[in-house]
Amino acid sequence: MTSAQELRELNQEELQEKNRDLRQELFNLRFQKATHQLENVMRIRIVRRSIARINTILREKALAGAN
Repeated sequence: MTSAQELRELNQEELQEKNRDLRQELFNLRFQKATHQLENVMRIRIVRRSIARINTILREKALAGAN
C-alpha cells in the first residue's frame, strides 16, 4: 500500500495508470472471491481504499489546476 504523500508526488498519468492497475486487481480479487479461491479477503478492502485515495488526489490536482 502506498501512502497518500507518496501518491501526491506522482504526476497525473502515473496516478491514472496506477488506478487502472488497481481496478484490474480489484476485478480479479472479486472473481477469486466468487469462486472461493481468495485467501486474503482483506486485500479487497485495501485495494478499494487505495483506489479511493488515488481518486481523491486526482480530484485535488484537477481543482488545483483549475485555479
